[in-house]
Amino acid sequence: MTEYTNESIQFDCFRGCTVAMDPVTGEADIRYRQGCCKLEVYDTLKGIGQEQYNDYFEVRFKNTRKGIYKNGSGQSIKTGDLVVVEAASGHDLGIVTLEGAIVGRQMKCKGVNPEMQELRKIYRKARPYDIQRWQEAIAREQETMIRARVLAANLGLEMKIGDVEFQGDGTKAIFYYIADGRVDFRQLIKDFAEEFHIRVEMKQIGARQEAGLIGGLGVCGRELCCANYITEFKSITTGAARTQDLSLNPQKLAGQCGKLKCCLNYEVAAYMDAHSRIPRVSEPLEFQDGQAWLVKTDILAETLYFSYEKGSLAQIFPLSADAVRDIQAMNRRGERPVTLKQEEVAPSDYVTGGDDAINRFDSEKRKRRRKGKKNGTR
Repeated sequence: MTEYTNESIQFDCFRGCTVAMDPVTGEADIRYRQGCCKLEVYDTLKGIGQEQYNDYFEVRFKNTRKGIYKNGSGQSIKTGDLVVVEAASGHDLGIVTLEGAIVGRQMKCKGVNPEMQELRKIYRKARPYDIQRWQEAIAREQETMIRARVLAANLGLEMKIGDVEFQGDGTKAIFYYIADGRVDFRQLIKDFAEEFHIRVEMKQIGARQEAGLIGGLGVCGRELCCANYITEFKSITTGAARTQDLSLNPQKLAGQCGKLKCCLNYEVAAYMDAHSRIPRVSEPLEFQDGQAWLVKTDILAETLYFSYEKGSLAQIFPLSADAVRDIQAMNRRGERPVTLKQEEVAPSDYVTGGDDAINRFDSEKRKRRRKGKKNGTR
């Protein structure tokens, strides 16, 4: 296997592969790069044999487009192979990302039943000529997208062309567009066909899908979830933020797509489970030395904090959810515990990094210099 330098390798993160030119043959050497940016996969059932899935493979194309295909070539195919597959018209070229028993799990997850529907076939492993045509088609995508946006603007259509994906044989392209309402693009399709001499497919996507196509980093510092692994987008409401007691700040709750962050849904189930064990406190707790008001709640720790002064955080005392429930039962019977002050506030696990300090960016050396100058010394 030929080894290449880093300067000679191009990373195609849209398709999860590397591209290098073989110095001897002059042909493009395409290699699957597992874990490359979008839709990373990990075979948790590697080495487990299930013969009924030996002929089924998951094939990846550009961005988030994947599909399950049946091997009809008679060739031995494995993960990382470039294969020519059946398309609605012509043929396409993709990279095999999964094989074996894990494909069965993916088929169940996506609702694919080979007994009820006929799967498209893998024709053969990609030949050098197929790869060359594929690379030529890929090279046309950026220029085609820019020209397509100009044609759409000339027709005055309220839409945005987000991305263009050419089919492996270069005879068809999928134009991904974003629009708020219904768009009559019949004339646009004619203009595209006349301009690019290809078959045209228009596919509408939302703001979240667009963010997945473009990719990027989130505020957490990691790859966007929509670009990394999410393929089906569930509805997200502000109720998820309320359940987690988050501040309803649109700037903090919105992602790069301008919509509510997908990660708001990740921990909702855990918070709802914790909420089910926390008693509802609508009135102050009655003690012999006064009334205690609820000032804040630690949902996951199932701890409620009370103060003798309504709305004050100066002196608060923690009570577990079970203790609050017992005190409420005592109050309903006309009984009042002695005091709340016997409970001590548990130390917080949160340690501030000094984000609120105005001098947090000042170094110790600068402080010493200023002090020396003030005293008139060097």
